[in-house]
Amino acid sequence: MSGFAACDLRDAGHVVVFTGAGVSAESGIPTFRDALTGLWARYDPAALATAEAFERDPALVWGWYEWRRAKVLSAAPNAAHQAIAELAQRVPKLTVVTQNVDDLHERAGSQDVLHLHGSLHASRCFDCAQPHELPLLVPEHPEAGQRIEPPLCRHCHGMVRPGVVWFGESLPELAWERALEAARSCDLLLSVGTSGLVQPAAEIPRIALRHGAQVVHINLQPEPVNGIREYTLAGRAAQVLPTLLAQVSGQ
Repeated sequence: MSGFAACDLRDAGHVVVFTGAGVSAESGIPTFRDALTGLWARYDPAALATAEAFERDPALVWGWYEWRRAKVLSAAPNAAHQAIAELAQRVPKLTVVTQNVDDLHERAGSQDVLHLHGSLHASRCFDCAQPHELPLLVPEHPEAGQRIEPPLCRHCHGMVRPGVVWFGESLPELAWERALEAARSCDLLLSVGTSGLVQPAAEIPRIALRHGAQVVHINLQPEPVNGIREYTLAGRAAQVLPTLLAQVSGQ
């Protein structure tokens, strides 16, 4: 089946790579729904990912997200991230759309990545929405204590919040519109390391399929597929994607 996918990649004029937590998990980044460890073990991640939780206990929520950011900063892009970045040199047009809030695609060399769920590295003021630049290192080790007071906005002195999309919030409008446009116009979409359950982002592969694209699902477990334009490749993204890239490159 990978041979068919490689042929489709070679023939495609516009490829979309749509990634989820499974790609970053191979770099050691805990997925959002993983059981928490250490001092965070008694908290439900979903209970920390709301504006109401931040208003109720900003230091607790900021500490949780700084713990996540520390994990990302200590991680490195894996072979899947690198293969996606290199694929951009092998096809006429590549659009990377991710549900991940880390910067591992960018660190691997991908350009103009569309972040549907925001970024841990793009914090902003809770009140006035002005962006706030974060240090490259987490100043306090989040596992040393449960709470870290968030910084204050330089413009209005409101509290700075994580730059991620919380439950109950809309996706970033520009990123979402560009992702929809890419899904409607692409020839082939690679859906990599995503459960396909988180809405509305999960609609991206389905939209591509409805608009005539080939869709290839790459996950640890085979995905149910319908029709001749939808494939599934079971395996680790860090193994499957470099293999596809090598086939596209004729190696």
